[in-house]
Amino acid sequence: MTEQVAGAQNELERYSRQMMFPGIGEEGQRRIRQGRVTLCGCGALGTVIANVLVRAGVGFLRIIDRDFIEWNNLQRQVLFDEDDVRESLPKAEAAARKLRRINSEVDIEPIVADVDHTNIVQFVQDADVILDGTDNFETRYLINDAAVKLGKPWIYGGCIGSHGQTMTIVPGETPCLRCVIESAPPPGMAPTCETAGILGSTVNIIASLQAVEALKLLAGRKDAINRSLIYIDVWDNVYRTFKIASLRDKVDCPTCKRGEFPWLEGKLGSHTTTLCGRNAVQVVHRRAERLSFEELAAKLTGVSNVRYNRFMLRFEVDGYEFTVFPDGRAIIKGTNDIAKARTLYAQYIGT
Repeated sequence: MTEQVAGAQNELERYSRQMMFPGIGEEGQRRIRQGRVTLCGCGALGTVIANVLVRAGVGFLRIIDRDFIEWNNLQRQVLFDEDDVRESLPKAEAAARKLRRINSEVDIEPIVADVDHTNIVQFVQDADVILDGTDNFETRYLINDAAVKLGKPWIYGGCIGSHGQTMTIVPGETPCLRCVIESAPPPGMAPTCETAGILGSTVNIIASLQAVEALKLLAGRKDAINRSLIYIDVWDNVYRTFKIASLRDKVDCPTCKRGEFPWLEGKLGSHTTTLCGRNAVQVVHRRAERLSFEELAAKLTGVSNVRYNRFMLRFEVDGYEFTVFPDGRAIIKGTNDIAKARTLYAQYIGT
């Protein structure tokens, strides 16, 4: 046995139990080791997905998340702990640090940013699979637009309360998200984490189903993917599969059939959004240059408890908590009023 062959076998040794499974085998594992994944969102679903894929040996994982870690995340977001909250770490960065300790062989790229129509193509164009770890339909429709246009498979997942659902989308072969759910529910009509809560068990099941679908695609086993919409309620003991394969031929989908991509083109979707269960609003303000936290802190005279690190600047004023990121984006906690949040942003950060 040559040294090169022995080295390759040793590299796969940590995945030996996974390779024993006939659906993957050694060839499938080698494909997984070459696979590239973009994960949009690293909260409840995203942390479970990332954990499974990194332990399974995916070659490259790009993690994109706009948010930072709070105490109430720890109930269900499995990669984070109390130290991460105390250090005021962004989710993408904290996740990457943990995952590198789990598997140093995986190339992990954390990106602290908001996924929108201006950047999604650059984030997903080199991926073999895109995974949905988000908490809102606006971003999911954006992912769907980009995935269909680029011909990239992606895996949708969503959870609320005790129930969740997931489906695998392969452009040109399966229905896309708009084939199944033509439009998002209007604001205020759908339950959120704040109004309905969320069980960690729900998250773990749905995210695990998403992760195994990704492994099937990466291992070259497209024949084994789920072609139904799976619905699970862990509290009421419900497991249902909805046969949706025929929808692609039956419905006049604006995305699949007519090639319309309004979210990707920026015609639909906003740049200021309320955040699920947070009593907070995210305000996006695109800048050509990165913010100087030192200069911003100096301008915030009379504002209490201003502190910053290289990831974010935080302060409180009049009962509102601001978290400002280097790209000019801010999360303002203490209101769900978008207009109020924009006013506060203009007052303390600028336009």
